[in-house]
Amino acid sequence: MRTIWLGAAGAMLIIITGWAIPKEESRGVQTARACFKAEAPLFAASCVELDSAIQSLGADAARLYLARKKLLACRLHYKKIEAFLEYFFTNAAHVYNSPPKFEPEEPFMEYQSPEGLQVIEALLYDTNVLSHKTELIQQAETVSSSAADLSALLYDLDADDAQVMESIKLEIIRIMTLGITGYDAPLLKSGIEESAIALVSAQRQLQPFLIPADNCSDSLKQALAAAIGYLKARAGDARDFDSFDRLLFLRDYCIPLQHQLNAFTRERGLITKETGALNPQADNLFSPDALDPNHFPGARYPALEANNLASRANEVALGAKLFQDPTLSGTGQKSCASCHAPDKGFTDRLPTSLSIDNHTSLNRNSPTLLYAAYQYSQFWDGRAKSLEEQISSVLHDPREMQANDSTMALKPWSEQQIVEALASYVRSLHPMNSAFDRFMKGNNKALTISQQKGANLFMGKAQCATCHFLPLFNGLIPPDYAATEFEVLGATKTMDFIHPVISEDKGRFNAYPLPFNNRSFKTPTVRNAALTFPYMHNGAFSSLEKVVEFYNKGGGGGLGLDVPEQTLPTRSLGLSEVEQKELIDFLNALSDRGSPHRQN
Repeated sequence: MRTIWLGAAGAMLIIITGWAIPKEESRGVQTARACFKAEAPLFAASCVELDSAIQSLGADAARLYLARKKLLACRLHYKKIEAFLEYFFTNAAHVYNSPPKFEPEEPFMEYQSPEGLQVIEALLYDTNVLSHKTELIQQAETVSSSAADLSALLYDLDADDAQVMESIKLEIIRIMTLGITGYDAPLLKSGIEESAIALVSAQRQLQPFLIPADNCSDSLKQALAAAIGYLKARAGDARDFDSFDRLLFLRDYCIPLQHQLNAFTRERGLITKETGALNPQADNLFSPDALDPNHFPGARYPALEANNLASRANEVALGAKLFQDPTLSGTGQKSCASCHAPDKGFTDRLPTSLSIDNHTSLNRNSPTLLYAAYQYSQFWDGRAKSLEEQISSVLHDPREMQANDSTMALKPWSEQQIVEALASYVRSLHPMNSAFDRFMKGNNKALTISQQKGANLFMGKAQCATCHFLPLFNGLIPPDYAATEFEVLGATKTMDFIHPVISEDKGRFNAYPLPFNNRSFKTPTVRNAALTFPYMHNGAFSSLEKVVEFYNKGGGGGLGLDVPEQTLPTRSLGLSEVEQKELIDFLNALSDRGSPHRQN
């Protein structure tokens, strides 16, 4: 309601209800708004049809087939509004497309119950669907009722062209890292078709930004059309999903598209002020500077500030020296490199590291420090909120470094300076020069045929990339990389899968005693995995072969263990022996070469 005074003396008061002067919007925002307003009712109608199909589920296969078909239709409609909804109305989007099981994330601690289309998919593909009918009906009704008035969200929309452009850029990353991997439709295997539809929607929203007879606009249009054409030509049934050449699509279509889109936004000045972990100046997602390690907790030298380069370089050099210094420890015998040796991929290659006495063992495996900066918490259980906190904890732990005031006092630097220097050094450990990286830059000979097949398995049938997200291959969640993921795998105590015994380590639960944290651990990078054996939080698996076998069998739950909170699907991946070998060949292609670290 608006109140307007009229007349020279202000004697007349006219009250007009249900009317407001709309904020003047640019063509870009108007187009995005119009697309959402047109598509939201169609999505809502598809939700109603899905609800009806689920209500009528019975023992006959035809009704189950219909429900799955309606779910697919619903998902395809959702993809037309996904970019806009996920960016401008993130909380609302949770209702429709959140993971089917709760997955702890840092730095977010709040709990949101799983709901939406992914939950419905998991239930519709369960071996005993009818036993879940009540829950299916509840989920379908929630989705349907929530979608009924989606257009009302537009009432308070406050947006600009730079934000619309950023929503499109994030959607392309979402397609690259989640859509084509089957992250949110692993059983329907509709990710290729969904990605094509999402990209067509992005194409429509880009139209008002493009200028006729403009080289930059024409180049962007061509790159976008090529990517859409490649997806459309290969969208279809599940067999097409498994055989889709993701490696080629990413390198030959997505990277050129990102290059053109990023160049376009820079030229037009359509870059938002809040950039987060993504570097708006990077060429594409696989550029070494695509993600800023200095964005994450504790960093003091933002990468984009040129005047900090010399200070950061000096601090990194000091940290590299201190990293090898055993006099930091209480015994004068143990350095950071004792458990994180550079020539061993910054690990010690022991199942669990030796304590300060060099006889007893610590509780967990020593993870690589390569790419460790790209996380929102540290340690396997995420109990440290920054590298600085993690380093300080290790230095003073009586079983690890056993440092004390007297050992620190002998140094010409304060403890704070020592911790900050070591943290800066660890932040520099991101080479990004593996065979995979060289292939993505255009070197066709960098990967063998077997490794290329393994890459496509990693991003497709084997579902590895649905937890080890590109481009870091860790638990940093795309498309905005604003959270670090933890997973419950049901990891076993040994490599005996015939008589499996679950690991007693409760992981994150020890730091945060909530039921869904039980046996959850941070998802580490698998870059340099070939160098950082043995594997898992307890170092129980001595080879990549056993790791792949464990996942292929469906984790602890797939082995028959009782792991109610397991976030890893318990069904077998169905990988043949040849496919498992190809997958391992690809993991070998993620080993960096040359200098153990590079500086921004």
